[in-house]
Amino acid sequence: MADDTPPGTTPPGAEPPGGVADSSRPPGGDAGGARMNRRRFWVAALVAGAVALTGAGVAATAFIRSPAQVAADAEPPPQDVLIARVENRVLAETVVLRGTVAAGQSVQVAPVSAGGEGGAAPVITKVSVKSGDAVRSGMVLLEISGRPVFVLRGGLPVYRDLKPGATGEDVKQLQDALDALGHGRGGDEKGTFGPGTKNAVEEFYSSIGYDPEPAVDDDGAAVDGAKASVTGAERALVDARDALAATTDDAQRKTLKKARDRAAEDLDTAREALAKAEAAAGPMVPAAEVVFVRAFPARVATVTARPGAQASGTAMTLSSGRLMAQGYLQDHQKGLIRTGQKVRILAETTGRETTGRVVSVADTPSRQQDQQSGTQGSGSGGGGDGAGGDGAQGNGAVGYLFTVEPARELPSGLAGQEVRLTIEAASTDGKALVVPVTAVSAGVDGKTVVTTVDGTGRQERIEVRTGTTGDGFVEVVPLTPGALKEGDEVVTGVNPGAASGNSQGSP
Repeated sequence: MADDTPPGTTPPGAEPPGGVADSSRPPGGDAGGARMNRRRFWVAALVAGAVALTGAGVAATAFIRSPAQVAADAEPPPQDVLIARVENRVLAETVVLRGTVAAGQSVQVAPVSAGGEGGAAPVITKVSVKSGDAVRSGMVLLEISGRPVFVLRGGLPVYRDLKPGATGEDVKQLQDALDALGHGRGGDEKGTFGPGTKNAVEEFYSSIGYDPEPAVDDDGAAVDGAKASVTGAERALVDARDALAATTDDAQRKTLKKARDRAAEDLDTAREALAKAEAAAGPMVPAAEVVFVRAFPARVATVTARPGAQASGTAMTLSSGRLMAQGYLQDHQKGLIRTGQKVRILAETTGRETTGRVVSVADTPSRQQDQQSGTQGSGSGGGGDGAGGDGAQGNGAVGYLFTVEPARELPSGLAGQEVRLTIEAASTDGKALVVPVTAVSAGVDGKTVVTTVDGTGRQERIEVRTGTTGDGFVEVVPLTPGALKEGDEVVTGVNPGAASGNSQGSP
């Protein structure tokens, strides 16, 4: 039978447990004391458990340690020196600079024309190329007031009109450029603008669809007048000879001989004048119509000219020759860079890298604005190398210009862009023993040494010969073979934490 007695009460007729009051009894008797005793019992039990757990934790700390503490206890006492290991590897010294990609020559085409008929201001009547176009020798770039501006091969900038009778290196350059296009100079000497060169100029202008400008703009009047003078002198001489032949009187013959001789002299003079007039006549090459660049292929870098606009300032810029990387060296870098050294060229905009070599280093410093691209063509008389820089081009900073030739052709889109140039200034011949620069010292005896240290702290001075340095390391060769090897530890400095008890460890 189930017990329906509510919890906490004593069944009827049963005696309550010993020491426990009957909760069914009215309050105020032994029941209140019983409840107080139970509360004290549980509080005492909780306090005893806490004390036991605290004691166990204290005891455990005497036997349990963290891994870091175990490692720290196992370390030797703090060293009083800093050490590094000897390495066996290739050591290279590098110089990192900013540079700019530029063509071997950058030419600004700035035509200066005499203008159109009636003295009208010169107007651009045609632009034959656009930015990025390839340019070949003999190509017409633009037209000003109906006259062409074309490009030819040559390194000497234009500084005068080239006319018949002219002599010089610029005439030779013109002859060579026309000859390369199939228009030979005939029997003319190199550097002399004679009849053969006239023919070459006539043929070239005809090939590009224009008539050449006449060297003497008189519609041939000078030559015609000289020819008339020759004709008159010839007739005068014939008449003098005939008169002399018809006379037998000695006195008259003496006078007629004198007249004949003078007529002959006049004819010689007239013929000389005709030769000069004919030599001066013929086609010319105006400075306003030709631009010379050193090498092809050439490209149109920029075009600012527009048909209908007045011809003033720079009409376009040409880039001639291979794209090169250029930069500037400061005084402390000048001695590190030499021709032939390897260079890594990084285009940071694309992430593409290629190799190259240093092909030139200026002997004297120059202001960077002096290295700006020259202006050439159309009588401007300028022309020069395009120049890269380190981002400060044109700011007047002094530096030594150097040029890097890439191993393979750079993309044309890099023209004018900045690149990072990493130059291998020096390198060991294969692997070598290297140590930090701070590990090498010179003693009072003048010897260069490194100091090794073993696991017991014993130190030994090893005399060495130093070599290539780079990136904070130096090549060392022990004078006693085998005295120094890879993995040995060398002293690099004093441990600043030894005195305070802070372990620094090896670098």
